[in-house]
Amino acid sequence: MPVFIGTSGWQYRDWRGVLYPEGVPQRLWLEEYARRFVTVENNNAFYRLPERRTFAEWRERTPDGFVMAVKVSRFLTHIKRLKDPEEPVERLMGRAEALGERLGPVLLQLPPTLRADARALDAVLACFPRGVRVAVEPRHDSWWTDEIAGVLAARGAALCWADRGSRPVTPLWRTADWGYLRFHEGRARPWPGYGRQALVSWADRVADAWPDRSDVYAFFNNDPGGAAVRDAAAFTRAVVARGRTAVPPAAEGPGASTPADLRSRRPSDHFRRSD
Repeated sequence: MPVFIGTSGWQYRDWRGVLYPEGVPQRLWLEEYARRFVTVENNNAFYRLPERRTFAEWRERTPDGFVMAVKVSRFLTHIKRLKDPEEPVERLMGRAEALGERLGPVLLQLPPTLRADARALDAVLACFPRGVRVAVEPRHDSWWTDEIAGVLAARGAALCWADRGSRPVTPLWRTADWGYLRFHEGRARPWPGYGRQALVSWADRVADAWPDRSDVYAFFNNDPGGAAVRDAAAFTRAVVARGRTAVPPAAEGPGASTPADLRSRRPSDHFRRSD
């Protein structure tokens, strides 16, 4: 079970000295990031959808085996509130597909005020091209029903397992043969980091939920002070200690992979999806 571990975004000024050496210009931070990680969640696309040429540039700037997850624009999720999804999804994919084999899962994060609507969710998921992995992160308790779980499973979409306060804030449903995790804020000091026990507990949950052949993506969104970088490294060690295959950073010991290992795999290994 390869667990692809990275962060939500990469352009944070307070990561200088944590991830980015002094003297490396910000325009080269993606290249520097890709030396340590083989995946990133592009959450800037949520605020402003980049042009196709920008996605193409990101493809050229990252090495073989690098995977970029893309957060769906808030135009569809927060402004349209999932209504009339055809054009927004087509526009997103028409641009993001320029990533080519670098394109990873697409994240559909819903507003915390949006109540469950199984029909609307199904309509949105139906708009994505076959073979595109979609993760859904609802944030209203009304979504936690068997009907919603059934829609996700029928479409092969993953429920995003989300953590806030070092504990799950979503059900731990396995609705697809792959997984997606987001770590928003830990309880350890300094804030907003995660403690060792919290990360070990999550490594156990992942190992118990998915078999070795399944891909799981884990992104740390607790960026202040470089906490996400440190916690991604600690989570990698926790996953490896559980006897599972993890992807950098901190690729130490049996079970850990290096960037070169990942680049030697066929691209289809990353993006395979069962019917």
